[in-house]
Parts: sequence; C-alpha cells; structure tokens
Amino acid sequence: MRYFNTAGPSVPGQHYMIDPLQRLDLPDVEALLDQQRYFVLHAPRQTGKTSCLLALMHHLNAQGRYQALYANIEAAQAVRSDVDRGIETVMDSIAQSAQVYLRDTRFKTWKREVLNESSAAFALVGFLSRWAQESAKPVILMLDEIDALVGDTLISVLRQLRAGYPQRPAAFPQSVILCGVRDVRDYRIHTKDKEIITGGSAFNIKTKSLRLGNFSRAEAENLFQQHTTDTGQTFAPEIFDELWEDTQGQPWLVNAMGYELTWEDKTARDRGIPITLEHYSAARERLIQSRATHLDQLIDKLREPRVHRVVAELMRGEAVEDQLPQEDMQYVEDLGLIATRPQIRIANRIYRETIPRELTWTVQVVLPYEQAWYVTPEHRLDMPKLLAAFQQFFREHADAWLERFDYKEAGPQLLLQAFLQRVVNGGGRINREYGLGRRRTDLLLEWPLDQAQGYHGPVQRVVIELKLLHKSMQQTLADGLAQTADYADRCGAAEAHLIIFDRRPDAAWDEKIWQKTESHEGRMIQVWGA
Repeated sequence: MRYFNTAGPSVPGQHYMIDPLQRLDLPDVEALLDQQRYFVLHAPRQTGKTSCLLALMHHLNAQGRYQALYANIEAAQAVRSDVDRGIETVMDSIAQSAQVYLRDTRFKTWKREVLNESSAAFALVGFLSRWAQESAKPVILMLDEIDALVGDTLISVLRQLRAGYPQRPAAFPQSVILCGVRDVRDYRIHTKDKEIITGGSAFNIKTKSLRLGNFSRAEAENLFQQHTTDTGQTFAPEIFDELWEDTQGQPWLVNAMGYELTWEDKTARDRGIPITLEHYSAARERLIQSRATHLDQLIDKLREPRVHRVVAELMRGEAVEDQLPQEDMQYVEDLGLIATRPQIRIANRIYRETIPRELTWTVQVVLPYEQAWYVTPEHRLDMPKLLAAFQQFFREHADAWLERFDYKEAGPQLLLQAFLQRVVNGGGRINREYGLGRRRTDLLLEWPLDQAQGYHGPVQRVVIELKLLHKSMQQTLADGLAQTADYADRCGAAEAHLIIFDRRPDAAWDEKIWQKTESHEGRMIQVWGA
C-alpha cells in the first residue's frame, strides 16, 4: 500500500510521487551532460533533490551511454576542516555508493592505492581519474549534500574537481553535478586561517545553476488523486484551494498534509470516510503544532544574520526591496523561506503561521490569559474587551517582553500575535500577511460560532491591521484606515480594528494608549493606540 512520504527519497511503488525526471526538465539536463558541463542543482531541504538525482542515475545507466553514480557526502561534515579525514570520507562515500548502485567493489581498492601515493590535497583527483580511465563509458558523478561540508574540506573538494576538469572525459568525470540547499555562489567558506573564500572563486568551472522548483498546483492535486485512485477515498474539492494557499506546492508540506489527513487522523484510516475541509483544518493545525523536523530546521535558520535581516523586515513591514541586500534575499529564497515574485513574501501560509508562533512560543505559554475571559454567551469573541486587555498588558510589560525577542524590530507585532494566539489557540485561527514596504501587518482572525459545525458553520471574521507610527499620526491613521478597510473587504470580515504602535521613547504612556472609532467609506473601524 502506497503512502505520502515525509522522510528521505521517494520510492516508486511505495510512495505517492510525481515523476522525478519530469520535475528535472530532463532534456535540459541531458544537454548539459552531453556538453560535458559541470553544474549545480539546488533547492530547499526536502524538496525532492535526492529522489531526482537517484532517478537520473538509474535513467542514464539504463540508457547505456554513460556510467552514472550518485553519492551523498554529508558524512564528511563531521570532520569539519580536517582535510585528510574529510577527503578520505568523501572517497569512502563514493566507494560505498559504487558498491551499492554499480555493484563495483574496485573503488575501495582505488581509494587505498591513491591515498598511499598522494596527499589528501590531490587524492580525490587521482581517485576520480582512476574511475574515468577504468570505465568503458564516460562517467557522470552526482555529489549530494555538498554544502554540508565545512571549511578547508569543502575548499579542497571544490578545488580538486576544478583541477581535474581539463582531463575530462578520458581521465576525469565528463560531468559533475553538485547538489545542495544553496547555489555554490552563496558559499562563504571560512578557512583555518580565518580567510573567507566564496564558492564561486573555488569552483569557477560551474556553467549553470538549476533550481528544483515546488510542485505545480496540478502536481499537488495529482499526488492526492493517487491516494484516491489507490484507495477510493475522496477529498472535498475545496481542500485543494486551501492546500495550495498553505503550501504553494512545497513538496514536503504537500506530502505532510497528505499523511496527516490519511494516516495521522485515525478515523480517516477507514477509506470509506470522505475527507472534508474540517478534517483538513484539523490536520493543518496538528502539523503546525507538531514542530516536525522540517519546520524545526526552518525555524533554526531564522537565527542566521542574513536570514534575520530579511525576515525581520518582512514581519515589520517597514522596508522596501531596494533597502535589502540582493544577495541576502537570494540566499533566503534559496532556503525556501521566501518567494520574491511577483513580490517578496513569506513563501507560504504554513510558514507565515509557523514563524511567529515559534518566535513567540515562550510568551504564549506564560501569558496569564485564557479565552474564557473574552468569549460571550453567544460564543463570540469580545474583541473590544480583548484588545483593551492587550493595551493594558502592553503598557505594563512591553519593555520587558520586547527585550526577550530575537526579532526586536518586529517586537510589538509579535507580542500582539502571541497574545492573540494564546486566546484563540484550539478555538480559532489567525491568518497572517506581511506587507514589505507597506508598513503594515494584516491579521485575519477566524472564530467558529458553532463548535459542532466548526468552519462549515457561521464564522466570526475579524480583521486586525497593525501599523507602526511613522512620521505623523494623521498620515499613519489615514493610511491605516484605508488599508484596514481594503483588507476587511477582501476577507469578507464584518469587524475591523486598526492598532497603531507608538515606539517613540520620549512619549508618555497616557499619550500612547487610546481608543476611538473611525469611519472609512462607510465602514466602521475601531482604532487602538499602543
């Protein structure tokens, strides 16, 4: 029985999967191989890179024109900048792969002989040269997890590949594919002597960088349809709109949502039960709360300075694109955290939800508030009461709490989101949009009014627009009212609130804390100062 794969390469017959060779643009790749090119394949983690390389290796070997070999060299990361051990580990990884995929044990002998004759600085060249000369066909080498290597070991691998390049194809691989999360141009390699060398200078023979993309919407739906074909279990059509917004086709997220829906939800293991939008909403929340390895790795990247610069500005909404270094934006996009077209944004709705939750996790769990305080007898959220309580909390605790955030630039927005998350957790949901360059953060709070029907029944929809005071209060208010009204209209929300954070250090709290009701084009908007 096939299932949705969330760990490791996808296996035909075992997992639902999209043809990896179709995802690679096979004619383009084959042309590069025929032209004896050395190139890079990169994509965010758990996008399907390994599955694609393994499929390519098997395809090329079946054709019979080349001898192709895939090897994962991540094990060499453990030795860090110990070049002797690092190069030996890389050669061990290649030899092991040759034994598994090519049924060839000679690589281990070649490794021993080369290491007896050469220093580590030239051993990889000799090893690969021996393979190319012994093979009856031109050889293709695919090195996975190349950017897991560290320091001088990575430099040595790149430089030895460059050194052997002129000998191809008779005495060196005809083509080498380097695969990792980042493009080689983004490598910032620190040597033992504290010198920084870029990947582009160490590997200037690269002719092209291919980026493995996400699934298209049709491919994401196709993956789910494979489950229906195999089991007969159907998905409500409206699920697919939500799936696309949540994942934007990110392969791990698509598979993880499929697995949550069809296996982690034990009731759905009865394949006669149709999967509804209510099932989907519950599965999405479970996935976010699970802090799965993929999402944990994502959050860990937020600590990197280059990532911090971009994501902090996105969450604060204060910057414009030309104020952010292009290389930083490209790096964060390569990690899969953001998309830059048609405009820069957090890559998908699940990431938009996960990032602020994780950044404010400590705040959420210690806040002394429960939703019962703000729920009316009609099971509606009393938003004026809730936001008034936030004003008081912000007045009393903002300075202390904001110092605890790694992302202090977006501290006020994060603190409100932590406050709201604490209140609605388990009963409603918050959708977030970050407007880079628009000085705003949009929140849509959805609260089911009938617990039995959930989101299939009546839902209280509340728009909350967050603004930082910029220049004058008059201009900030005018911009904020227009933006709040527009967002509420787009979301179909009956209630709209605008919160203006005044971060002037010399302003008294009595001046910052206020509340009033404004009208904009016939829509009533409650405005809060904080």
